[in-house]
Amino acid sequence: MTTAEKQRFEERQAELAGIRERFLAGGHPAPVLEGVARVAEAVVRAAYAEFLAPAWPQGLALVAVGGFGRRELFPFSDVDLLLLVEKGPGSGPQKDGLSAFLRFLWDHGLRLSHSVRTPDECCALDTRNIELAISLLDQRYLCGDRERHAELARRLPQLRQGRAVELAQHLSRLTRARHARYQDTLYHLEPDIKEGPGGLRDIHLVRWLEGLGVIPRAERPTNAATPHPALLTPHLEEAHRFLQSLRCFLHYRDGRDQNVLAFDAQQDVVGPPFRAAEPSSWMRQYFRHARDVYRAAKRALEAAETRPDSLLGEFRHWRARLSNPEFTLLNERLYLRSPQHLAAEPDMLFRLFQFVGRHGARPAAETERRIAEALPAFISYCAERPLWPALSELLSLQHTGLALECMHETGVLRAVLPEWGEIECLVVRDFYHRYTVDEHSLVAIRNLFALQHSGDTRLRGLMEEVEDLSLLALALLFHDAGKGGAPESGAPDSGAQGHVPGSLEAAARAMQRIGVPVSERAEVRSLIADHLLLSEVMSSRDPDDPRTARELAERVGTVERLQRLTLLTYADVSAVNPTAMTPWRLEQLWDVYLRAWHELTHQLDTNRTHAAPAVPPEKAAFLDGFPVRYLRVHSEAEIEAQFQLWQQAGARGAAARIEKRQAGYLATVITRDRPSLLAAIAGAISSFGMNIIKAEAFANRQGWILDSFLFADPGRTLELNPDETGRMETTLEQVILGKMDAEVLLEKRPARRPNGVGRLRPAVTFDTAASLTSTLVEIVAEDRPGLLHDLARAISLAGCNIEVVLVDTKAHKALDVFYVTREGAKLTPEQQTRLRAELLEACGN
Repeated sequence: MTTAEKQRFEERQAELAGIRERFLAGGHPAPVLEGVARVAEAVVRAAYAEFLAPAWPQGLALVAVGGFGRRELFPFSDVDLLLLVEKGPGSGPQKDGLSAFLRFLWDHGLRLSHSVRTPDECCALDTRNIELAISLLDQRYLCGDRERHAELARRLPQLRQGRAVELAQHLSRLTRARHARYQDTLYHLEPDIKEGPGGLRDIHLVRWLEGLGVIPRAERPTNAATPHPALLTPHLEEAHRFLQSLRCFLHYRDGRDQNVLAFDAQQDVVGPPFRAAEPSSWMRQYFRHARDVYRAAKRALEAAETRPDSLLGEFRHWRARLSNPEFTLLNERLYLRSPQHLAAEPDMLFRLFQFVGRHGARPAAETERRIAEALPAFISYCAERPLWPALSELLSLQHTGLALECMHETGVLRAVLPEWGEIECLVVRDFYHRYTVDEHSLVAIRNLFALQHSGDTRLRGLMEEVEDLSLLALALLFHDAGKGGAPESGAPDSGAQGHVPGSLEAAARAMQRIGVPVSERAEVRSLIADHLLLSEVMSSRDPDDPRTARELAERVGTVERLQRLTLLTYADVSAVNPTAMTPWRLEQLWDVYLRAWHELTHQLDTNRTHAAPAVPPEKAAFLDGFPVRYLRVHSEAEIEAQFQLWQQAGARGAAARIEKRQAGYLATVITRDRPSLLAAIAGAISSFGMNIIKAEAFANRQGWILDSFLFADPGRTLELNPDETGRMETTLEQVILGKMDAEVLLEKRPARRPNGVGRLRPAVTFDTAASLTSTLVEIVAEDRPGLLHDLARAISLAGCNIEVVLVDTKAHKALDVFYVTREGAKLTPEQQTRLRAELLEACGN
């Protein structure tokens, strides 16, 4: 550098230092962006005058594009520069001048991102270089040949008008891909404030689409014909200024183009220019601003993708046939047919999000606006009545994860569950989790329901076996709720279980308020209390140690709870970060599940209850001798109802009751034990055309049996004919007492056999070591009507007694476990051989 150049360089550095100091004092981004751009312009013009003007007296114009073109230049951002030429530089002075020009800018501290283009190249939409067309949306003349720039300025509007839709579609695809790189969520613990969802690039997207004229001309449905609202509202401008200030802070803090808000940078917001009281509450402020930006960007994308001439919009139009009298789908977005009804009918919001859960379509921007208007009335509605019936239905649908996400975005989830506000946008800093606490919980629920279509048949099978997914989803919503109650939520938990008491407390308050039945509350509390149990066993216990399986089985208690806990663990670990559930960790989880499952099923007939001294004598006689599992799978209310049914059975020899359950119908039967009883009951149920899904048989010390059968009603017989329930109960009692023959009843039903595709070969296995007193018989076969009847009848005809039975059905596969004795002893090898043949024959009937 010459002495004069060095002096000018030092003057510019001093000016930049002054801009920095003023920013740290006040935190205002506009002076930084304008000041840094002004300094860069001065350097560029000086370099042009010295190196390019002599070599290129005409035909060359320097054009600022991108952020430089917007005069939005951050302290260490690239300087985007277009060299607009009549034709490319040749050899000799022009090429030498360009090289000297670029060296000068580099020596003076500018990070240049430049391109050399002709007007023709700039006005041709090259799909291989969409970035050029996008950068030209923010272009302004700097210096050089004004005629050359005037030609470009004259032709660009024609390009934008003629190719606006095509350019908008490219912008949409680029944005969707960019969002996907961040898992389509802004709630990262260390967010990228420029490129991530809700970042500055999304602000630019909205401006570009508005500049192209795409948003104002967005197609609106006839029932929601309000003008498209301006997306860059004052509220959004506030978010824009916040993000600009934050990016300036990160650049100055690291002395480079740093756009990731890492943990150490979050800690430094307590200093200038933000001077936050503490990092975690300040991060919530960040996420709320980013959420506003992300919503605006998604609305802009929706408008761009639903234009009449949008191929994507036309492709999605077929979904409109899913509409109903309240809601309509247009271009994959959900609209209200009568928006004015929403304020007067707050419960309509539940039906709206149930529609989302069934069909997987997001509410349109106009629908979200209507929801915001109706939210105060909905909050009052939620405070006055139990919400569990509507919420439990929503939590059991195929797209439950999407429905909850949309409820979260619109404030509806917090209205239903105010406790959710404690973890909204909450950062708990560690180097393992990737998302905020609320987003982690929502991702976990999405992971859970994604198992319905998983390629892992083991976990998909568990999903099919769980009767009530709503309890599992509710447990996941609250499993980390206790993290919101820590004095300093930004700090990690003190110990692995540190947040669990707070989660249990929050869940208990919510469940009582929304009216979750007492027995179901206990199941949710158990899942929350133990949601880290399997992970701890996987990481800190020896799975080959028999004590591990025994202690785990004792802690979990039932097969059903083990299934739910396994699914919850999978969803929870998978939501920590996208790579947390590795194939090896999945195998560990499945191994732990299998060991605990075998321990629970092998001990069904070994552990027996002894009634507590405080229990009344008659009730103690009823309970005495039932397997411990009986007490674990039934609530106190259910046990009391079964005790009363037992009293009725004592008067007439047998009693049966049928109740509607969420997963189907439950038949409970109590009578004295006798040979072939289980087969007779199963046959009577099948004779009504019912499909038995699950069955359990228990016996107490007095010889009374309590059998329960969960069955589906594919023909809706009981639903459409309520009197049939009473007739079915009477038939069950008549069959039990020997006054009707189940075999005769079954003969009246037409046989229904599955087709020959994918037939399952039956398998029968015996285990004499699983129980101290019985032989365990496991049968895996293709399910069909009457199968349980045929299996139980085969066992009885072989002279064997069924001590305990646990029957389950998974899709078309029956999984039956019988604890069998003969003359009070385990089966001999010869007896096992004969029984296997008879059971295999029964499977084929």
